[in-house]
Amino acid sequence: MEKGTRRVKEGVVLSRKMDKTSVVQVERVFAHPKYKKTIKVMKKFLVHDENNEANVGDLVQIIETRPISKRKFHRILKIVGKVKLRLKDLPKKSSSGKKEEIKSDTASN
Repeated sequence: MEKGTRRVKEGVVLSRKMDKTSVVQVERVFAHPKYKKTIKVMKKFLVHDENNEANVGDLVQIIETRPISKRKFHRILKIVGKVKLRLKDLPKKSSSGKKEEIKSDTASN
């Protein structure tokens, strides 16, 4: 007896800096219910990768599963193939958080 259906999503691996965890970006395209404009929504999921098999740029299928950690609710079902990533598709790196010191032209004595 099956308890429920698990949704399968397809996305691209963006990062695998953590052990047994990958970040997968899933793109969803749908029409707005009222205005009928096509909308593209991208969402990132933390995905369990037991053997660290997926590499950055791989197209993977992920499936919902029981909670593995605080933010991991999916695991990799299978690796479909490679995707050629463009620079604009990669996540932007945040600044180091350090405030730059502003040096004034006048020296205070």
